[in-house]
Amino acid sequence: MSQTRRLAAILAADVAGYSRLMGADEEGTHERLKAHLRELVEPKIAEHRGRIVKNTGDGFLAEFPSVVDAVRCAVGVQRGMIDREPEIAEERRIRFRIGINLGDVIVEEHDIFGDGVNVASRLEGLAEPGGICVSQMVRDNVRDKLHLAFEDIGEQSVKNIARPVRVYALRPKAIAYMPAPNAPAMPISQPPVAPRLSIVVLPFTNLSNDPEQQYFADGITEDLTTDLSRIAGMLVISRNTAFAYQGKRVDTKQIGHELAVRYVVEGSVRRAGNQIRVNAQLIDAETDVHLWAERFDGDTSDLFALQDEVTSQLANALGVELIAVETARPTEHPDALDYILRGRAAGLKPYSRENQAEQISLFEQALSLDPQSVEAQIRLANGLVRRVLNGTTGEATGDLRRAEGLVGQALAAKPRSAYGHFVRGFVLHAQNRWPEAVPEFEAALALDRNMVGALHELGACKVFTGSINEVIPLVEQAIKLSPRDPDIGLRYFLIGTVHLLQSRTDEAIVWLEKARIAMPASPLNHGWLASAYALRGETEPAAAELAEARRLDSRDLFTSIAQLKAHRWRSWGPKTRALWESTFFAGLRKAGMPDE
Repeated sequence: MSQTRRLAAILAADVAGYSRLMGADEEGTHERLKAHLRELVEPKIAEHRGRIVKNTGDGFLAEFPSVVDAVRCAVGVQRGMIDREPEIAEERRIRFRIGINLGDVIVEEHDIFGDGVNVASRLEGLAEPGGICVSQMVRDNVRDKLHLAFEDIGEQSVKNIARPVRVYALRPKAIAYMPAPNAPAMPISQPPVAPRLSIVVLPFTNLSNDPEQQYFADGITEDLTTDLSRIAGMLVISRNTAFAYQGKRVDTKQIGHELAVRYVVEGSVRRAGNQIRVNAQLIDAETDVHLWAERFDGDTSDLFALQDEVTSQLANALGVELIAVETARPTEHPDALDYILRGRAAGLKPYSRENQAEQISLFEQALSLDPQSVEAQIRLANGLVRRVLNGTTGEATGDLRRAEGLVGQALAAKPRSAYGHFVRGFVLHAQNRWPEAVPEFEAALALDRNMVGALHELGACKVFTGSINEVIPLVEQAIKLSPRDPDIGLRYFLIGTVHLLQSRTDEAIVWLEKARIAMPASPLNHGWLASAYALRGETEPAAAELAEARRLDSRDLFTSIAQLKAHRWRSWGPKTRALWESTFFAGLRKAGMPDE
């Protein structure tokens, strides 16, 4: 006899007090049960794409490819039974008890077996007549898709199941308040629409010969699920639900349908000696197309640090990739979220004035459609601050005032927004209030350890507050987390600046040249290189870089030392001023820049 395994939603039902009812009226009870099955139960199961596996005398066992459909079917059956048998006394009416579980089953032609079935049967026994009991896995799957008043009745020890089962009950009274099956209501057979940024991280596969490495693969899965959930606007399926698929061969499209997600992440871990390789893939659940893949290698000298590094890099890379993929989807009538996603995607491109203007315009449109959108408020504020720091606005004071108001409004509505604290710090940075900016960036990192922009800006503020020895480790961590970041040139520039200020001129030139390659249109890179070349005695390259900085600079910062100092000099303390005077400004004088 052939048999297969698959993940299924199992619905088990029986008639409450069946023996008593049969004792009172055997033939009548039997005929009424057959009528209920024929007229209500079987059509409901078919309507929700399920199948009756078998009748059990006093009930039935059914399976569904979707746990959402299984719960909808159960609710439809129980609500339908309320209006049946009105002529029969309450104590003689047929009332079903229903249990639902999501689990692995062994499938044969006319039956299904396994712990998944056993748990569903035990849940059925815990349900009230006319009620439904589900496992925690079922409740987690439907919580954000079906508005049902499940009650947590705690962990229950059930027969022949080794571990207690967390049970949630839908009481008969709650079902009675729902619309009758013939009343106008939302079609229950329509599959749920997956949110745009929705994803499940499937358990990473351990490909090593050592089964003890499974904990490392599971750790990658759990940490990546946590890190992705910190990304603004991201809906991530819980790890408990995701681990139900561990060790199963499942179709990506089926997972997307069951969990109502657009994207699936899967991966593997392989160990050879003291080396570990982690592979990860991003898949479109609708089309089963692989959108992105990455590989990470490391040694096992510190497994915890390696796990931390791999999951952080994966989360950052996936966040970037998902924004790009979502923005590429065609939209006839964009809403606020569409404009936000487009603006975020524009921010992933190399910097240009045109690109910066596009971002601000897109976030303005998002805010006009949804004035209360916290995400639109914060993103627009960030764009305005960047415009000020890049010197491409004629209304710097007004832009900063508006950015400050937007981020204040956003944090009042959502005080634990990591990105909100980052942008507030960014506003303070642009206002030269670096000591006040530092705790905002630290708050952002406490809420999202993978925020590379906060690491960078925290380092930048420490340059101006005099804690210069703390800067490079912060920026190196940002580079490690996002090695292909569109702002990578800024990271190189900041490291080069620190080396220049600490009189490590050769190292400064290496990093500033890398910054120039990454951001050739930035006048700052050329100006700092002019200073570094001059300090090393290379007068011709220094003069050429200074000329290029002047050509690119729209603010005339590089016309004189006094003009550069007017930008921020008065906000620095005496120690910081002395450091810049003896290195950066000394180099510019050697490169030919006048004091006045």
